[in-house]
Amino acid sequence: MIEFPVPIIDQKAGMNCYCTSFKGVGGLIKQQADEFRVSEIIDPAVFNDLSSVQDQLHRYPLYSLEKSNIDSNHAISQIKKRFGIPLKVIGLKDAKAITKQYATTEQLKNIPREIRTDQIFLTLKGFSRKPLAKASLLGNEFTIIISSNNNQLDTSTFEREIKNIANFYGLQRFGSERSVTHLVGREIVRRNFKNAVELLLCYTSQYDSKTSREIREKSRDPHNYPRLLKLLPRGMDIECQLMSAILQGKDVIHALRVIPINMRRLFVQAYQAYIFNISLSTAIRNGENLLEGKEGDLCFEIGGPLIFGKIRKFNSISDSEANAVPAIKLAGYSFQAGKGRFELITKDTMQDEGVAARDFYIKEMQELSSQGGFRQAPLWCRDFSVIDKTMLTLSFRLPKGSYATTLLRELMKPFDPIKSGF
Repeated sequence: MIEFPVPIIDQKAGMNCYCTSFKGVGGLIKQQADEFRVSEIIDPAVFNDLSSVQDQLHRYPLYSLEKSNIDSNHAISQIKKRFGIPLKVIGLKDAKAITKQYATTEQLKNIPREIRTDQIFLTLKGFSRKPLAKASLLGNEFTIIISSNNNQLDTSTFEREIKNIANFYGLQRFGSERSVTHLVGREIVRRNFKNAVELLLCYTSQYDSKTSREIREKSRDPHNYPRLLKLLPRGMDIECQLMSAILQGKDVIHALRVIPINMRRLFVQAYQAYIFNISLSTAIRNGENLLEGKEGDLCFEIGGPLIFGKIRKFNSISDSEANAVPAIKLAGYSFQAGKGRFELITKDTMQDEGVAARDFYIKEMQELSSQGGFRQAPLWCRDFSVIDKTMLTLSFRLPKGSYATTLLRELMKPFDPIKSGF
C-alpha cells in the first residue's frame, strides 16, 4: 500500500495511517450547512407503534428535531431554557450541518406540537409507549458536497477500496481543532483531576485565535478568574462554569462536576476512543485483515445492513464476511485480553499508556466509570454513491457510532483537516 503523509492532528487522535491507496481528491467540506446533511435511521418499529393522541398506553412524546449551525447539546439546552421542554436525544450531531434526529421527553403535560427558531425546528411526530432508547438508532444517512476538489475522483477504484476503511473515531470525538477531550479523559482515568481542570482551561492548539491564547494563558493563574469571567466568549461555557466553581471554593472534583454529565462522560469516552484508534492503527500497520476474523477473534453477528448483533468467538468453519465482522474490545474496567489479535494489541496500547482496566472504574467520580464495550473494526459503509460528479456530491449510510468524516478523510486525504472543514 502507498504510504501517504498523515496530518499531525490526526496522529494526535490516534489515526496514524490511511487504509486506501487512493491518492485523494482534496477539497473542502462544511463550507455551508446545506453541504453536509445527516438524518438518523430509526428502527421502523418505533413509528409502527406511534399514536397520534396521548393516552394511557402511549404517553411519551416523540419529536423530530431538525437543526442547522448548532450542535445537539446546545440545541436541547436552548429548547429547555426558552420553552421549558427537557429533551433527550439518542445521537449527537455536529453544528456545521443540517441534521435531522429524534428526541423524546418525559414531560407529559403542556406538550407543544411545534417549536421553531432561527436554528431549530421541532415537530411532534406522535406518542410512544416508552421513551426513545439508544437501541432504536440504527445508523445515519449522509448527503455531502466536497467543494473545491481536484475533480480526479476515480469512482470505481474508491468503491472497490471503501470496504478496507478502518472504523476510526473521527476528530469530532476529540474536540476537532482543540483536540483536548481525550487528554482530559486520560487525566481523569489516571486520577490527576487537577491536571484535567488545567487542560480544560489552558490547553491551546495551533488553531486558537490570539484572543483565545491570551485568555488561556491568563487562566493559569486563578487570581485572574474574576476579570476573565467578564471576558469569556459565549463558546467558553465550560471554562466559565469551572472558573465560577473554583472561585466559590470548590475542589477540583466538585468543580468538574459542574460540567453537565453528558459532556463529562465524553472525556473518558474520548480517551477510550483514542486507545481504540491507536490500537487500530497498529493493527493496520501490522497488516491485519479488518474484514475477516481469525481463530481467537471476537466478532459481531450481522443482523442486517446496519445492524450488529451479539458478540461471539469467530468460527473459522462457518463464519465469513457475509455473517460476521471482527469486533474490537474497548478499554474499560471489564476489559480482559483473550487470544484475539485486536485484544492483544489493545492490551499493549493500554500498557504503553500506563493504565489498566481497573483504572476505568473511577471511585472518586463513579458516574464517569466506563465498563468498555465493543466496536466493529471496518467502517461498514453501505449504499455509497456519487450523486453529482461535477459538484462531487456523495450519499451513503453508516451504522450508529461511525463517522462520515472517517470515510471523507480517506477520500480527500487533506493536508490540513481543520482548514478543510473536518
